[in-house]
Amino acid sequence: MGEINVYKVLKERGFIYQVTDEEELEELLGREKITCYIGFDPTAKSFHVGNLLPILALMHFQRCGHRPIALLGGGTGLIGDPSGKKEARPLMSPQELEENSRYLQRQLARFLDFEGGRALLLNNAEWLTKLNYIEFLRDIGRHFSVNRMLQAETYKLRYETTGLNFVEFNYMLLQAYDFLYLWKHYGCLLQMGGSDQWANICAGIELIRRAEEGKAYGLVFPLLTTATGEKMGKTEKGAVWLDPELTSPYEFYQYWINADDRDVERFLGLFTFLPMDEVKRLGSLQGEEIRKAKEILAFEVTKIVHGEEEAKKAREVSRALFGKEGKVKEGIPTTEIKRSELEAGILAYELLVITGLAGTKSEARRLISQGGAYINDKRIESFDQKVTTADLEEGVIILRVGKKKYHRVVAV
Repeated sequence: MGEINVYKVLKERGFIYQVTDEEELEELLGREKITCYIGFDPTAKSFHVGNLLPILALMHFQRCGHRPIALLGGGTGLIGDPSGKKEARPLMSPQELEENSRYLQRQLARFLDFEGGRALLLNNAEWLTKLNYIEFLRDIGRHFSVNRMLQAETYKLRYETTGLNFVEFNYMLLQAYDFLYLWKHYGCLLQMGGSDQWANICAGIELIRRAEEGKAYGLVFPLLTTATGEKMGKTEKGAVWLDPELTSPYEFYQYWINADDRDVERFLGLFTFLPMDEVKRLGSLQGEEIRKAKEILAFEVTKIVHGEEEAKKAREVSRALFGKEGKVKEGIPTTEIKRSELEAGILAYELLVITGLAGTKSEARRLISQGGAYINDKRIESFDQKVTTADLEEGVIILRVGKKKYHRVVAV
């Protein structure tokens, strides 16, 4: 695997949106093993589907023999990245960022092999929080043009609309300094990120050139949206998380199996390690056959994120529910309800809200009135129909909304 040029792999699979010195970088990656990095600000306790593309890019680099650095932004997170944001992010405390970083470290260890320095996990709080402000302005700030910074998309939108505060304005300098620091201390030659990071990455390359007369490269991924124009990883219930406590492996699997037909080939290229010949073959399937491709997509991504066992369980549940291979109740999102409450009876529309199958009571009433809600595969006749212990089958009730959203109610 070490002989494969990772640049060609990423290009063929659809990872590359924009790159500096393309021919030079491709030649370098075919000739040498380098150190590269991607930064992740710890703004939550878990990564989500939107973070999966950069994580997989680091995995590709490692699989081809390069050394990836996953950089947690314990320092930059104190400022908040204004890129692509219409309003300032709420400032997070150092304690919150530290706690989030611990969770993210554990998640990254599932994707990258940190043994023996084959990959590095760093936190920019180690150097950013120790900077002397006056020295930083003299040594780093002098290399930046305010006029050029304001032209960058990172700042332009905010500057012309809701305004930009001085704290956020420093974010580009700090990210550029990260690249310089990693270039000097770890020989890091390449920074990658989402397309909204282009200006920040270029600022780091320019800083390395000006401050050290050094050479570095940048590569950004496309901003991913679905065929329907929605942002990747968003559902009615919110973000699709990589933490199984926040998004169960079954729900995660269902997110991918419900992908739009038009997205299947692109997602197989980006989110799995299947050979591209197989990706193209699966992407060319039509009609009912495309369901097979979606099942492979869902299984492969779930396997990468949650492991093969969980992927098999999710596939089994999904096949049973949607393929009518017998009822499998384990693995479906579950809500526990006291038996005493069920004995008294719960109104059907209230139960849909309790289980999260409907966001509001009015939405639940509408679903039921339109004939789109079911208990144990029987249509709910009226919104005030009572669900009781009489509806239990082997101690559980299976709720369904539409064709694909299932939920299990357990009496305790």
